[in-house]
Amino acid sequence: MAQITVAEVVLLLKEHNLLIESQFSSSTHHFDQIAYNSKLVVDNCLFFCKGNFKPAYLDDAQTHGATAYMSEKAYSNAKIPGFIVKNIQKAMSLVSAAFFGFPQDKLPTIAYTGTKGKTTSAYFTKAILDQTYDRKVALSSTINTVVGPTSKDVVKSNLTTPESLDLFTNMHKAVENGMSHLVMEVSSQAYKKNRVYGLHYDVGVFLNISPDHIGRNEHPTFADYLHCKEQLLVNSDACVFNADGTHLTDIYYTAKATTQPENIYIYGRQREGQETEYPIDFLYHSIEDSLTENEIQITANTEKAKKLHIDGAYHIAIPGDYNEGNAVAAAITSALMGAKPSEIEYGLSNTTVPGRMEIYQTKDHGTIYVDYAHNYGSLHSVLDFLKSQAPKSKVTVITGSTGDKGIDRREGLGKAINESADQAYLTTDDPATEDPKKIAEEIAQHIDPTQVATSYIADRKQAITKAVTESKKGDLVVVAGKGHDEYQKINGKNVPYEGDAAIVKNLVKGL
Repeated sequence: MAQITVAEVVLLLKEHNLLIESQFSSSTHHFDQIAYNSKLVVDNCLFFCKGNFKPAYLDDAQTHGATAYMSEKAYSNAKIPGFIVKNIQKAMSLVSAAFFGFPQDKLPTIAYTGTKGKTTSAYFTKAILDQTYDRKVALSSTINTVVGPTSKDVVKSNLTTPESLDLFTNMHKAVENGMSHLVMEVSSQAYKKNRVYGLHYDVGVFLNISPDHIGRNEHPTFADYLHCKEQLLVNSDACVFNADGTHLTDIYYTAKATTQPENIYIYGRQREGQETEYPIDFLYHSIEDSLTENEIQITANTEKAKKLHIDGAYHIAIPGDYNEGNAVAAAITSALMGAKPSEIEYGLSNTTVPGRMEIYQTKDHGTIYVDYAHNYGSLHSVLDFLKSQAPKSKVTVITGSTGDKGIDRREGLGKAINESADQAYLTTDDPATEDPKKIAEEIAQHIDPTQVATSYIADRKQAITKAVTESKKGDLVVVAGKGHDEYQKINGKNVPYEGDAAIVKNLVKGL
């Protein structure tokens, strides 16, 4: 049973210079539960006062049985003692890990960060390691959280990287369920908000970076965004990164600052006249790359790379040349965790990612692609790939953008559409407190209407239906942004939504 004492909490906070005051007279008192949601509090709980906190939440927690609270300030309405700390997010992460007995020490972890490709790479890796470790690999991803081997152990994720207490709760469940490894996505916000403070990874992978998540409520500058993402490398035993990305020198020296060079692995696409200031360990190139087939060749280029024994050809279940680098990253990290080439081959050729390049064929209409692409980098990659494979096909895009965050995405989505699409239906995504029509207008500002026929349809299902049913044979229709999401965030509420994939699937059946 998970527990933690006052003495253990005080020691932990002092070690990290976080404790301002402990209001406890006894150090032997222990807590049987920790929580930051007052509705989940039970008897003898330590309650965290975090985020947009109101004193009424503390009243509610006390009513439900909280026996102590932790906060950045003392509350006069409290009838229970408190731990006053300098940073509640850091403190909650440390205490959560300790409360559950540091589950990360029992669960070797691969962590992915990057502007795009995190989810696909994580799913590739889980599919491979499930072969190596008898389907006992836990997952923390944008789409699903997997903490055990049965269907009841799979839940829909709310955040790319959950709050620290939730993350350590899930890790504890995974250990209790006999899971052997964890593959997780780590967002820049996870470091910005200290959700993974104190967490260390066996392997950290930096896939790529491009401007995103910059604006109000997110990162103030690109430099801040890059810094937060680089923290994954600082907190990893082995580092893997992509030589095809940008800011490579910065990323390399960040990794080298805390990781021995022999534990840094660099991969990149094979090109003529390729030169870098450091050796590329793995080179790869396309053997076959079409709308339906994807096969790559991986070649070890250094002595340490050859020791992983992953040279060879690999089929990839998901089309798109931009997915090839994700597959190589998964092959390297899986090999570092003990996977054999046959297990890598099976995993890569049998991976399915909900909402990632899902293909729906029709007999007399277009081919429909459902993809979670929601920024310039991801949408550009999808559209550029489709256009390169079928340059004469008409490409139609259905998309919107989020409200109250990712403001810079709107310009990026417009530019990606303008570069590679013939038609666009702008619609509602997760508008939050913003007007979805205004969001669409901001996207449209970056689309040339003389090149791309652009219109606005507020109802997302209606927009998808129109695009699919009016498509002709040979057309390509891309439904981008929400994948399998079963709700839309509107004015602080999660409004039920069928999901892009479900809508398309039913339309295709009807056709």
